[in-house]
Order: sequence, then C-alpha cells, then structure tokens
Amino acid sequence: MHLELRHLRTIKAIHDTGGLARAADILNITQSALSHQIKGLEDQAGVELFVRRTRPMRLSAAGLRMLRAAERILPELEALSDEFRALRSGRSGRLFIAMECHACFDWLFPVLEQFRHAWPDVDVDIRAGLAFDALPALMREDVDLVISSDPDGPAGAVFHPLFDYSPTLVAASANPLAERPWIEAEDLRDQVLITYPVDRSRLDVFSTLLTPARVEPRGIRQVELTAVILMLVASDRGVSVLPDWVLRDVQGQADYVTRRLTEKGVVKRMYAATRDEDATRPFVAHFLRLARGEAVKLQRG
Repeated sequence: MHLELRHLRTIKAIHDTGGLARAADILNITQSALSHQIKGLEDQAGVELFVRRTRPMRLSAAGLRMLRAAERILPELEALSDEFRALRSGRSGRLFIAMECHACFDWLFPVLEQFRHAWPDVDVDIRAGLAFDALPALMREDVDLVISSDPDGPAGAVFHPLFDYSPTLVAASANPLAERPWIEAEDLRDQVLITYPVDRSRLDVFSTLLTPARVEPRGIRQVELTAVILMLVASDRGVSVLPDWVLRDVQGQADYVTRRLTEKGVVKRMYAATRDEDATRPFVAHFLRLARGEAVKLQRG
C-alpha cells in the first residue's frame, strides 16, 4: 500500500468537516478530484474507508485506524516544519558552551538567565567536561561557543572580544605580601599558591608571571570553588591570583589585601570563540551583547 501525506490530510479533513464538499474546499481541490483520490486509496487498501450511507460521512473501522495514524503523524510533521522554519529564521538552534575560564561561571550564569528569556527555543548547555579540549571540540561541533583568554585557535574559529580584566593577587592582610605595593614573580617563591584545578598553562599567574620568570611557588593547592579559595586566603593558608572582577566584593575588607601583578599591572582580554559560519547567527550575536553588558556590571559593581 502506497500511503502519502495527502491521503492522511484527506482522511482528517473529511472526518473534521463531515462531507466531501467542505473537505475539498479546505484541501483546495475539486470535489471530483477528492472522490477520485478516496477511490484510489480504497482500491490500494482493499477495504472501504467510509460508510457512505450516512450523513455526515462516517469513517469505517479501517478509516478510523487511518485517522489515528493521521492524528499522530501530521502534528509531528508540522512541528518538524516549524523547527526548520525557526532554524532558517534564526529563532532557534543550539548553544553548547565550553569554558577555559574557571572563574567565569559566576559571570556566565546571569548572562544565561537573560538569554533564556530572550531565546526560549535555543537549547543551551554548559559542557564542563570539555574545558581542556575546548577549541578542538568547537571545530568538531561538540560545542558551539568557547570562553577563553587565549585567542590562538584553529582556522575556522572566530574570537569575539568580550571584556578586559586584570589578574590580581589576593592575600590575607597578615601575609607579608601585604607590605608590597605590587607583586613580582620572586614574591611568590615562598608562598603557597591556591589555584583552580586546571592546567597551569591556563592560569594567568603562570602564563603572565611565574613561567616567564622561571619561578616556582613553594606549594600549589588546587580548589574548585572561588568562595573556598577566598576563605583559605583569609585564613592565610595561601595566596591566589584571580580576575579583578572576582575580587570586587572583598576589596576593602579587613581580612584581605589585593595587589596588582608587576609595577605596571597586567591586562588580559576574555574572548568568545565560535565557528566562522555561526558568528552572525542572531542568537549568537545577542549572547555576545549580553555577555559584554554583564561584564561591565561586574566590573562596576
């Protein structure tokens, strides 16, 4: 039996309207063409689909089975068509995010909260497990956007500037480094450095300060949460280097001191990397605007 979508639409239209004439109007075909279509369908099925002696026309048992199929299949196809139309118009899609910036989760969540209200049909997820293989994952299409401070990536990746920040040392007010006006690499040689659990090549304190000077701290303690890092620092269990906007709330508190790295200070830039073909998608552009705006709020307090 060769069943087409027009057959399912025909069965449903006749059932909904109760007659050939009104169904033909809905389907935008002549009544004669509709009758011919039904006759051909019944010949294929080998059974009658309508009880023709009733007014309005009533489906036979076989016709009811076909109606149930039509009521299941047609809405699914219509929903699929809606999804494709939304994709073509840029209203829906997928935004899977990987983070090379461990401290950025506190900044990202307010961005996503605004984004989901503006783009409810976009599927959003954070792929934390891909943080250390983020750019290759981007090119494999495992993720769609990478938050990174390293704008060096493969061909086909576009790096969108988000905001500038300053890696800043935070120490307990009782720590000897509190006496320093700024921090050089040698100042950390006798310190326990508290960091996020990421490779040192991804940490600003190593890439901008310690590694170029070939200085190794006395010890390294890895901690997952920013709040725990700050608690350990306040207890003088070590020092840490965090983005300046992360330290906004502790600056001025009696338990802490913050110091810039080097006499001139260090400024770095955060980027959002996307594939080249996704860079102009409307919801991606809106995400970038929200991200930049939220960064300004954080930095201004």
